[in-house]
Amino acid sequence: MDPIVANLDFLIGGYATTLKLSAGAMALALAIGVLVASVRVWGGRIGSAAGGAYVEFFRNTPLLVQLFFYAVLFAPANLGLSRDPVVVALVGLSVYTGAYVTEVIRSGILSVDQRQSEAARSLGLSQVQTLRRVVLPQAFRTVIPPLGNLSIALVKNTAVASAIGALELLQAGSIVSSRTFRLEPLAGVVVAYLSITIPLAILTGHLERRLRFAR
Repeated sequence: MDPIVANLDFLIGGYATTLKLSAGAMALALAIGVLVASVRVWGGRIGSAAGGAYVEFFRNTPLLVQLFFYAVLFAPANLGLSRDPVVVALVGLSVYTGAYVTEVIRSGILSVDQRQSEAARSLGLSQVQTLRRVVLPQAFRTVIPPLGNLSIALVKNTAVASAIGALELLQAGSIVSSRTFRLEPLAGVVVAYLSITIPLAILTGHLERRLRFAR
């Protein structure tokens, strides 16, 4: 029997975990990115320095090293937060990707004419209201294409979670391949990743063309 068909439920479970990691980590990374980017732009000298330190540290440290660090840190012998490798991977991917999202969002914020923020403040809007109603909507319009590319990179980065035992797509495919001594499961893993990344790339290209036309 074909090894993919024989282990389809197992492989689908890994595929579902990859989707959950990708979507969850991107959502958390966006929240981190908006917060840290705002602090970098409007947090004064200390806030800007702290945000910059976060970005430089996590962008210049290997993701795999970070995941191993969280796996040990969260272990029962230390903080005892979780021994679930999927939870560890979600935290690690979110913090790592958040550093890149921060710089993308910051560039979008800086692309918005400062006079619009000044006009909003003169109309009585608070700093938070100005950010939420005036700056961020325009900033997101500018940075949707690079955010799409980061989403694609994040999907591929979920494969690193297999190193800490997370039963995601690559781990599931590797287990089936090692049990059956067949290459088909790993070929199926490649196709499964493409089934996520190609639609994301098409969507990103479509949004980029629409935004270019709108400008």
